[in-house]
Amino acid sequence: MIPSITDSTVKAAIAAIASESATTQEKIDMLIELAQGLQKKPKNAQDLWSAIALYKRATEMCSDDYPLMKARAKVGMAGALRTIPDEGTELLLEAKAAYVEALPILQQLASKEEIAEAQMNFGLLLQSLVPFNLAQIADSIKAYQEALRVFTAEKYPEEYAILHNNIAIAYLSISVGMEQKQLCEGLAVQTFESALKQITLIENPREYAMLQNNLGNALQYLQSNHPIENNLRAIAAYEEALKVRNAQDTPLEYANTISNKANALFNLPDDPEKPEAGNPQNLLKARNYYQEAWEIFTQHQHLEQAQIVAQALQELETEMQLSNQQLQMQ
Repeated sequence: MIPSITDSTVKAAIAAIASESATTQEKIDMLIELAQGLQKKPKNAQDLWSAIALYKRATEMCSDDYPLMKARAKVGMAGALRTIPDEGTELLLEAKAAYVEALPILQQLASKEEIAEAQMNFGLLLQSLVPFNLAQIADSIKAYQEALRVFTAEKYPEEYAILHNNIAIAYLSISVGMEQKQLCEGLAVQTFESALKQITLIENPREYAMLQNNLGNALQYLQSNHPIENNLRAIAAYEEALKVRNAQDTPLEYANTISNKANALFNLPDDPEKPEAGNPQNLLKARNYYQEAWEIFTQHQHLEQAQIVAQALQELETEMQLSNQQLQMQ
């Protein structure tokens, strides 16, 4: 078997560190830097495992003499463990243990930005453990809110937008009774809208589009007595997102937003004042959007998303047939 590039990189790095006349601190720095390089743009899971191997070696070299570097290696390793695709919880729990060990050290010795970034990623990790009943969503939200003390809209708009997005999604994922669910959904919508007061189309187009797209999703599925009004607001949000997302520059994000917009059109009467008249025009628009989204997802090999859109198209065709039959009977 031919060893992968990353395997040989890890071996070469560890061999070089063993033989080099650099100081221990320089060697640890080198290991962490190499691991971060692999982790930043991994080509496959092996790259992440290689990064973990380098972080572990760095941790061993730190002993108790370099607590901050040891904490950094632990946080890097936790991030790689969290990213490796795995259906179970073993890697996530290992990552959690690494964060729990590293965070108190960072809080003593690191910059406030470094602490906030670790809290942001710790929040994500806790959120991924919630479905397994191994973490509380409130703890995830708390970690995000801690990070927001540092990542303000003025200084760090990208992190600010991502944190608000994560908090809103956390609210939407809370499993509670119907009355509390409405409250959580309302909080999610408020969180998106609050972030959009700070994040602008001109200055932060990418984050603006992400927040508008996800605000549209939250509005569309809101439990409320005003579904038509919510769908109209959702479509307006998707249209804002589409000022940034397009088929040429951001095809997958664009396909995602137009399929979301199609979902809203599917349930929207052509004339909101006369819902009883049905929605043949909106169904036609929805079909065109679904078709375009399906083609993009298929072309880019995002087959799971293509399958979801294909299923929605099938349901829409059935709905259009029923709508035509009703019109003929009138």
